[in-house]
Amino acid sequence: MNILRHIFRQPVRVIIGAALAIVVPTTAATFVATPAIAAEGDLERAAGALRAVATMQADFTQTDRLGQTATGIMTLKRPGKIRFEYEKSVPLLVVSNGRSLYLVDYEVKQVQRWPIKNSPLGVLLDPNRDIKRYGKLIPTGNPDVVSIEVRDPKRPEFGRITMVFIRNATAPGGLQLTNWVALDAQNNRTTVRLRNHRYGVAVADSAFKFNDPRRTSRRPR
Repeated sequence: MNILRHIFRQPVRVIIGAALAIVVPTTAATFVATPAIAAEGDLERAAGALRAVATMQADFTQTDRLGQTATGIMTLKRPGKIRFEYEKSVPLLVVSNGRSLYLVDYEVKQVQRWPIKNSPLGVLLDPNRDIKRYGKLIPTGNPDVVSIEVRDPKRPEFGRITMVFIRNATAPGGLQLTNWVALDAQNNRTTVRLRNHRYGVAVADSAFKFNDPRRTSRRPR
């Protein structure tokens, strides 16, 4: 069970954003996209796709560096709210109320908290910074797959996260996030894969509260 907690017990500060410069329009009939311009376009499209999701649910599978897995349901609501509801055999909950991200461990009755911007999920919850400063495209060899690595080269201790999107006209922004890989400064890797995406679902704000195991009354936070 300790391995499954790793990604959240070792916060990776990942900085991403969507305050992007406007790409030069392709008005000339003889215009040919250079790799640099194409890369800039996909970076902007990925940030736009993250911004375009108002609410979403998806089934997830989380795999740690030893190959152990856990499954559950991820619920996302803008701005800044997310919930990872694990299978019943995993007594953990990861939830953000829009301000802070919490790791709730019901087995040992502990709660850890950190600001969204300092969390491993900051890349998903706060896409309002300069993605071109911290993000770069990773070649995939498949024109329908977009892979973006985000890290701060001046702060390697924050680790990095790589997001993978597929082009999907039915997804908000035309790109669907399928998985991400978080790697901390000690090269511990955690992969999260998403499937069965549901967009625009009704999600109450109460979904992002939790029962605090440190309180005998078990009142929700």
